[in-house]
Amino acid sequence: MCPGAALWENASAKEVFAKLRNNSITVPGDEVHALGEAARALKIAIVMGASERVDAGPGNGTLYNSLLTISEDGQLRNHHRKLVPTYTERLVWGNGDGRGLQAVSTSAGRIGGLICWEHWMPLARMAMHNSGEHIHVAVWPTVHELHQLASRHYAFEGRCFVLAVGLMMPASDVPQELLGDFPLSLGDDQRLERGGSAIIGPDSHYVVRPVMDREKLIVADLDIMQIDRQAMTLDVSGHYARPDLFRFEKKELA
Repeated sequence: MCPGAALWENASAKEVFAKLRNNSITVPGDEVHALGEAARALKIAIVMGASERVDAGPGNGTLYNSLLTISEDGQLRNHHRKLVPTYTERLVWGNGDGRGLQAVSTSAGRIGGLICWEHWMPLARMAMHNSGEHIHVAVWPTVHELHQLASRHYAFEGRCFVLAVGLMMPASDVPQELLGDFPLSLGDDQRLERGGSAIIGPDSHYVVRPVMDREKLIVADLDIMQIDRQAMTLDVSGHYARPDLFRFEKKELA
């Protein structure tokens, strides 16, 4: 029996998975509707990561690591499922289908996003660059040094602003069923995820530097003209793409 199978024969792990499944959202569903109402009332676009459950039809029984984009009119404009769950995530989430590899228009500009290690998938990045992002939302667990590097590289390569988003997770959020096997001695004030959220310009420089180990609302005015200025030196979807030598195709799904 493989190690993964042995883990999921563990009753505690199954209990945690059941709770995760029960707490995951459906798309569409009540949670998405509530986010849409909030976006409409506040006249803002919302990008939200979530664990997604499918209740019926294809995908029933599988969870997906998803990223939802809701425009200021309250409509769900994009629904992206992480293409490849990373490492041990494969025990929990299934493979995404690629339908959400696109930027969508909002009052703030064209917004796209990727989840965690998708930022090291060159062809996924190219699909997003071709979609003409102004603002890219990069969601991570903690935006530590390596993730900062990937986010800054994405901004430079894509000639776009990047909102790097990190979680804050205290040790007290670890499910009690897992504490018996957890390898760390967790103190009440210990954080398993430490934030690191930042805003990065299309020249790779910080607009707002990373905020670690504390909750803070990050606000900045973005000068979209910076994208036009930076396009003078690099344009990976244009003349730097060399379509006479290379061909990139994104499969369109029904």
